[in-house]
Amino acid sequence: MAFWVTTLTLLIWPYVSWRFEGDNTILSVSTTYWGLASIGALVITFVLFVGFVYDRFLGLWKEQRTVDTERNPFATYQLMPQTAMMMGHLNELLRRHASDDEAVQASCNWVDEWLEWCCNQEIWDRSQRVWDSNFSGPVPPLSFLPNGVVESSRERIAARKDESD
Repeated sequence: MAFWVTTLTLLIWPYVSWRFEGDNTILSVSTTYWGLASIGALVITFVLFVGFVYDRFLGLWKEQRTVDTERNPFATYQLMPQTAMMMGHLNELLRRHASDDEAVQASCNWVDEWLEWCCNQEIWDRSQRVWDSNFSGPVPPLSFLPNGVVESSRERIAARKDESD
């Protein structure tokens, strides 16, 4: 904001400086400073007004962004494979940290169900296929995810491959 005010004030000043003679004073302050301060105040007011109007009334395509977000499964209910792995790690750490808290364990069990559902989706299979083929070894059992996620994914990948052959 300081750059806006400084730049625009100094760009406007040559056009209005003739109105503020350096010899005149108001309250013992040169009219030059009063002129510069008033231009700066007008610039700040104008920039804030334009920003307010744009934010409140001209926020173009705001509703469309809401629809896009609501229709994006990865913004609502689905997890990307990398996010599922992080969630699995965090869920396992929380489960171990609060092993005596029933509410935490119930939440962890629910997250396990969600992770299992997400890991049974086609996007997980595609990611695991790439991981299996591009790294030095196959994906390990990933103990922080629900049991059997990795093996069941390999079975689905093999079944799809057999169907396409």
